[in-house]
Amino acid sequence: MKPPDRKVTFGLIVGTRGFFNPRLAQEGRRQLLAKLDALGCSHVIVPENATAYGAVETLADARKCAELFHAHRDHIDGIIVTLPNFGDELGVVQTLDLARLHVPVLVQASPDRLDAVDVSGRRDAFCGKLSVCNNLYQYGIPFTDTREHTSDIDSASFEGDVTFFAGVCRVVGGLRKARVGAIGARPAAFQTVRFSEKLLQDSGITVVPVDLSEIIARAQRLDDQAVQVQQKVTEIREYGRIPARVADSSVLKQAKLTVAIEGWMAENELHASAIQCWTSIQNNYGCATCLSMSLMGQKGMPSACEVDVAGAVSMYALLLASGQAPGFLDWNNNYGDDSDKCVCTHCSNFPKGFMGSPIEISELDLLGETLGKDKCFGAIKGHVAPGPMTYFRISTDDRRGRIKSYLGEGHFTDDPFGMDGGIAVCKVERLRGLLGHLCRNGFEHHVAMARTHCADVLQEAASKYLGWDLYRHE
Repeated sequence: MKPPDRKVTFGLIVGTRGFFNPRLAQEGRRQLLAKLDALGCSHVIVPENATAYGAVETLADARKCAELFHAHRDHIDGIIVTLPNFGDELGVVQTLDLARLHVPVLVQASPDRLDAVDVSGRRDAFCGKLSVCNNLYQYGIPFTDTREHTSDIDSASFEGDVTFFAGVCRVVGGLRKARVGAIGARPAAFQTVRFSEKLLQDSGITVVPVDLSEIIARAQRLDDQAVQVQQKVTEIREYGRIPARVADSSVLKQAKLTVAIEGWMAENELHASAIQCWTSIQNNYGCATCLSMSLMGQKGMPSACEVDVAGAVSMYALLLASGQAPGFLDWNNNYGDDSDKCVCTHCSNFPKGFMGSPIEISELDLLGETLGKDKCFGAIKGHVAPGPMTYFRISTDDRRGRIKSYLGEGHFTDDPFGMDGGIAVCKVERLRGLLGHLCRNGFEHHVAMARTHCADVLQEAASKYLGWDLYRHE
């Protein structure tokens, strides 16, 4: 089940304080609603006639606002607090405390103008913001600050703050409701991908397992001529270049496997998956899983190799932050003597959009040599196109009872590398320092990557709101 396409919905609190001109709050409310409408964001706000000037100041105002928020709790992704004047710290914090939505909070304060600091024009929101944030700290309510201490609602700076905050809300809300499929058992040789369901569940992430035999049986029961199977065959043939040597029967097997997996995902309302991709599926069914995983990833349902469930969560987080199909790679090879470059690969299951260049769909190379290429059709091959990149990884640290993570940005390069599969040559500043951190802290060799820079959004979401331990590599 791909992430919902609905608009981000914000609960809005317009603060005011009786000593200051309440018309400033009324105007700030109007500006904020216009800005959010222009950005395509939905909102929930107390009617203008429900409180004085449609703002929140008293306990009675806070109760009205909190009750409204609670009634819309299933739709509100985050809360924006705007202070067109000093604002009432109790009105703000009591609303949040009574509503108990536990969603991200953005605090904005409007600046004074040098020519309007008389009794009717002064705002003092510069000061009032400190009081509001002090109360949020006292109540243990995490919040996001704007880039500038004060910013005009109509400014480009605040527009950027709202866009950034919307990304944070998508990541936090999405992960707290995430449902991840674990299809099959992890390969026996890969203890590295073991994980704790309980630690994930503590963050709201549910894991739904299924035995691989059930998926295989489901695929085998499908009629070759079923409409959904033939539609999938067409989708596969249009997805990438398939060498002439590949038999039609191999493409048909892939189509039936993909229909089976996607059907199970839909029935269980899953957002992402991790799959037992070798060697049972090749020996007992006769194809690879990579293509099925790539097709799902392209549609917004990321899928990780080797039943790496924590890796699938990492991919889903990147999808929520970037809106782009992420890839799942190994930190795999050095790139000659360049200490800030390495090669990240997989067999692969890279979505076509992540590859950013034409793809070939053919056989697994290493496994094909030992299992037989006729059993291994379905690998996505090609060179990842150059461009910006964000990498992210979470891991459940059972020894410490914590979820830990690391994050950073780099670039895909157009450097050549003569290896088969999905190839991404990556440049990361101070790469040796990053790899040292991974080794010292027991991180897996798998990593999720997206074709954009979105580390700031993930850092805010993971460390501040989800409470995960995070290392940001710079």
